[in-house]
Amino acid sequence: MASDADLLLVVGSDNSSNSKRLVEVARSLGTEAHLIDDCRNIQPQWLNSVKTVALTAGASAPEHLVQEVVEYLAGQGFGNVQELEIMPENVRLDCRRRLWKRLRRLRRDDGGLIRKFMMEESAL
Repeated sequence: MASDADLLLVVGSDNSSNSKRLVEVARSLGTEAHLIDDCRNIQPQWLNSVKTVALTAGASAPEHLVQEVVEYLAGQGFGNVQELEIMPENVRLDCRRRLWKRLRRLRRDDGGLIRKFMMEESAL
């Protein structure tokens, strides 16, 4: 995901190891990446010379914050949105042992990339 974008934004808390890891992985691939609490944390200069923005969120980030970032980016000219599912969100909470096993496996696989939004600058 990160290699397909000029910029990766991760909606999540600074105390979330999952969200921090998403940023670290993107940066290790050479992609500019930032952890944001919400759209108010986006610095306008981050969008300079950017054609494609990838957006993802930590596991506990509320959906409305992700949508607010999508709306903000659309207002900045990134209106061509593609939602891509990287990993299906189908964790079942019926068995603690299986749940923890699955979560550990996801973490090892640098999981958390549940989906991404690819936004390209709209043609004027």
